[in-house]
Order: sequence, then structure tokens, then C-alpha cells
Amino acid sequence: MFNPYEIMETIHMLEEEKLDIRTITMGISLQDCAHGDISILKKKIYDKICNYAKDLVKVADEIQLKYDIPIINKRIAVTPIAMIGGTGTEEDYISIARTLDEAAKEVGVDFIGGFSALVHKGYTDNDRKLIASIPEALASTERVCSSVNVATTKAGINMDAVAEMGRVIKKTAELTADKDGIGCSKLVVFANVPEDNPFMAGAFHGPGEGECVINVGISGPGTVKAALQKVKGKPFDEVAETVKKTAFKITRMGQLVAREAARMLGVPFGIVDLSLAPTPAVGDSVAHILEEMGLECCGTHGTTAALALLNDAVKKGGVMASSHVGGLSGAFIPVSEDAGMIEAVEKGGLSLEKLEAMTCVCSVGLDMIAIPGDTPAETIAAIIADEVAIGVINNKTTAVRLIPAPGKDVGDEVVFGGLFGRAPVMRVNPYSSKDFIARGGRIPAPMHSLKN
Repeated sequence: MFNPYEIMETIHMLEEEKLDIRTITMGISLQDCAHGDISILKKKIYDKICNYAKDLVKVADEIQLKYDIPIINKRIAVTPIAMIGGTGTEEDYISIARTLDEAAKEVGVDFIGGFSALVHKGYTDNDRKLIASIPEALASTERVCSSVNVATTKAGINMDAVAEMGRVIKKTAELTADKDGIGCSKLVVFANVPEDNPFMAGAFHGPGEGECVINVGISGPGTVKAALQKVKGKPFDEVAETVKKTAFKITRMGQLVAREAARMLGVPFGIVDLSLAPTPAVGDSVAHILEEMGLECCGTHGTTAALALLNDAVKKGGVMASSHVGGLSGAFIPVSEDAGMIEAVEKGGLSLEKLEAMTCVCSVGLDMIAIPGDTPAETIAAIIADEVAIGVINNKTTAVRLIPAPGKDVGDEVVFGGLFGRAPVMRVNPYSSKDFIARGGRIPAPMHSLKN
């Protein structure tokens, strides 16, 4: 029996609190597309994506119309391309990226992820070629997203890969300088990357996944903030309970959409990702949730504790609402995609160092952060090293998505528009990490990884 109050509450969430399904992401295995002839490989990739995903956008639109639930993005994630690229050259990998872009446009999805490599313990020749091709691949495509996993708790940190990704990010920014380095918004460096993440830029279809699957990423920072306004001044026990109950309701909607999409497309339902993903729109901010708990500005003392509460309560509420929870599942703190984060940086309340501390207790990591264009590649690599170390030691997923904005310095701004928003350029520590990064090798896995 439906409760009329709950029905009206849901309608209110959708209409006034910016509750939405952030993405329906179809994961497609390309393992059977592997072929020594690059032209045959590309044809098989294109045909398979177009075959499996031909109705994805149509089905998402039908669900949106049927249930009046906004579905913001439709996306595809594929097998990491480094695993199937064969013995091709760097140029071949760039042409594969363009094939992925063409397939994404053909089926009408917003993004396609999986131009990826997993190098947490070492490189294959294919990994090296793909990573070297990333800057040009992202500069010459619109919808392709790339990710590289450089560390796991079990393997430690591949510092050679960390150093290389510093250079790759720098070059990607330079090749897309005419658009404020937007190529870097489609590139993420991971530790402990999940294989079923529906969110970009880090989505790919892991080798442990099935042939095809539907994963859904939900969102609702505005809904959580509105709920917290009802417990203003109350103890944290009540705050946590309120977030839990709200996360349950949000996740239930995600579960409904995921199962319906899977049924209509005739493919298995994978996971619901519980992550609170903000947007630049007013009223859709994770930073504003933290401020609702009593912080004058996101980034001040107490921010990490507030975020820890939020992240834990979201997981506790969401996990009861879905039979399969996965991906990243927590709160995202991307600067450019969160109106409250942008305000906090502009007011001087939020620094790169504070963001790093916050990543210890939430999903993902240093996300969509603009830094000066003249930041050395070694400094970028060192920022990556710090962040993935947090992931490795804490046995959690962390990631870095930095934009070294060409020609921009602290106080300037990059503007991407859409979900990517805008970002004030943030200060980085001016002291060099060059000799640290030059060491290379691997930082060993921590002691607690030995759990066999």
C-alpha cells in the first residue's frame, strides 16, 4: 500500500530538490573483439557497441517519461582497451579511440569510458602504447573517457606509472589549451579502481564482469540538504539517521530504474552506485550539505568530520535499498562540478591540502581541480602519489582528475560548461618534488594487504 505522504515527498524531491538519476551506464565486454588486424578489430568494436547499445538511449528516455524521473546521462563502459588492442602502434590506439567516439555518437550516448589501462603492478607493451596515446586520443575525440589504475592495496604503487601520468596529464592539457585543457576532464588516475563504476571519467567494464550489464549512478545532494534543514541544531545522531533515511529513498528510485532498464534491454542488472554526485547548479551541492551541518564555509575545521558522517550514512541507508550496491558509493567532492565547492575556493576557505584530507573519508579523490598551467609534470605526479597512497593505505578507492589550465594562474578561472562547470585555479605547493618522482620503481604494498 502506497503512503500518500511518501508519494508527495518523492514528487517534491524530483521537482524542487534536484533528485535525479545521474547516469544509466551499459557495460559491454569487448574481449571477443581482439584481433591482430587493427581494421578488423575496430570494425568488431564498432559493430558490437552499436548492436548492444542501439536501444539504450531510447529505453532511458522511455523510463524517464514513464516515471517522470530525470535521467541526465546515458553512457557506455567497455573492456579496458589496453587489454584488447593487440600489437598495434600508438597511432593504432588513437584510431581505436576515434572508433569508440564514432560508436558513441551513433548510439547517442553522452560518454564512453574504457580507454583504459591497469598498470598497478607493471606495464605490458600495450599498456605503454595506450598511455602514450591518451593525450592525442582525448584531444581528437568528444565523448571518449580514459582512466589508468596505478596502485592497489595488494600491489602497492607503481611510481613509474605515476610519473608517466604526470606527463600525460600535462600534455593532454596542452593539446586542448584552446578549451582550457578540457581533455583532462576526461582523464582520471586511480588507486583500487572498481570494475563496475558507472561514473565518468573512470568507468570501464572490468575483466571480471559478464558480457553486458546495466549499472546506474544516482544523485541527490539537494534532497539530502533539504532533509537536513528539518533537523537544524539537532545532535549528530539525528543528522546521521536523517541522511540514512534519505539515502534509502534515493537508492530505491535508482534500483527501480536499474531493474526496469535491464528488463527492457534484456541484459542483467549490475549495481546501483550510491554516490552523491553534485552539479554546478544551485541547490545540488555536497559542500552545501556540509555547511548545513553547521560549518560557515566548506573547508573550515570540522569539514572532514562532517564529510565522514555524510559518507557513512549514505552507505548505511543505500545498502538496505538495493540488492546490489557497487561502484564508488559515497559522496563526490569535485570542485568544478559543485557550486558550493567553487564558492569555498573563491572565498579562500578551501585549499588543495584540505581537499586531500577530505578524500580520506569519502568517495574518489581530488576531482576536477584546476591548477596553474605551468605546474611541473613532477608536481602533478607527486599530487597523484599522495592521493593514491591514501587509497592504498586505507584500502579504498581514490583518484585524481587535475586540470593544469594552460596560460592560467591562481585567481584565474577555467570554464567548461554543462556538468563539468567552472573551476577557480587553485594554488599548489611551489616546492619541487622532482627528485622524489625521479626515483621510480614501486612503493611496496602495506602490511595489511597480506590477508591471504
